[in-house]
Amino acid sequence: MTTFYERVGGSDTFADLVSQFYARVSMDPILNPMYPDPDMKAAAQRLQMFLEQYWGGPSTYSEQRGHPRLRARHGIFHIASPQRDAWLSCMKAAIEGLTIEQELKDELWDYMQMAAHSLVNQPD
Repeated sequence: MTTFYERVGGSDTFADLVSQFYARVSMDPILNPMYPDPDMKAAAQRLQMFLEQYWGGPSTYSEQRGHPRLRARHGIFHIASPQRDAWLSCMKAAIEGLTIEQELKDELWDYMQMAAHSLVNQPD
């Protein structure tokens, strides 16, 4: 059975997604201050490794960082609706910028929405 990772084009597609996403994050007035490292390379690398593993690619994320524990890892950040919505806006544009089939974009987007909503840890 072919994995989603393989169907979207593997590492190159996830690298493109993450690159487009962080280009937007770096200019976003809500999200940019949440990243202490101004070049965001480490955050981009972690996101790419996580997404590749989640979608059936290499298990590099877990090998290097352990279990993803998304809620625990993001618990130190103030994430309310404005942060979630800014993140989703950047991610939606990045997904739309990919050169993959729309059904694959839709599947990615559904997951990103679920994940973003699950990480909200502050009331509005």
